[in-house]
Amino acid sequence: MSLGAERVEMIRIALQLRFGPEQLEVIDESHLHAGHAGAATGRGHFRVRLVAGAFKGMLLIHRHRAVYDALGALMQSDIHALSIDAKAPGEAGA
Repeated sequence: MSLGAERVEMIRIALQLRFGPEQLEVIDESHLHAGHAGAATGRGHFRVRLVAGAFKGMLLIHRHRAVYDALGALMQSDIHALSIDAKAPGEAGA
């Protein structure tokens, strides 16, 4: 398994354990940032999309903070950039 695939799986597990989402997608976009100064650290660029009941009634900023908290140490060791699309069930486009 490649390092990128391992990181995707670690992110997926952390988010699954914390939120038990109805939908979860984790995409490694590191290849799009090759040569970027942030890529020099060896950490990756990822996009996550999740739909979970835990986000119901939460402001967007609080949803993002909850995702960052769920990823904990991965934010320091494996993730350089993270794009987050976090919605509650029933929200437009969920």
